[in-house]
Amino acid sequence: MRQPPDDSAPDSMGPPDRQTLRLLERHLASDSLVAQTAFDPDSYEPHLLRARLDTERYPESVTAARLDVRWFTTGDFSIHYIEERDAGEQWDCRWDWHPNAHNTRVHFHEPPTATELTDLELPSLHPLDVYSTVLAAIEQRLETLWS
Repeated sequence: MRQPPDDSAPDSMGPPDRQTLRLLERHLASDSLVAQTAFDPDSYEPHLLRARLDTERYPESVTAARLDVRWFTTGDFSIHYIEERDAGEQWDCRWDWHPNAHNTRVHFHEPPTATELTDLELPSLHPLDVYSTVLAAIEQRLETLWS
């Protein structure tokens, strides 16, 4: 399983926002698209929230899909969506809000490799609004995969 790129969660973003990670975990755990959630390293000191998505919702060529969520007390975040394919390929993208030298603070790492960047406008940076934006994009991705 490929790990998020090193630049997805630099220590300079501050300490993890455990309350927000737990809030997002409750929402992800109740979403029909999500098969399982887990905290890394654990639920007492979470730094990363990982949501494994239900591959029954995907075409057979997708062998695994997940979200890696990092949220910090500074309000910065990184939400990385990764699909793994039977041919060993990956398709991924990432929504970020953090200080950087490459784009505006809010930006999107474009699929299929998450290397191309674009500025991003979100109507709200509230965690549940960002969550809704990301889940809507994943649902759209599922529609595209099946069409």
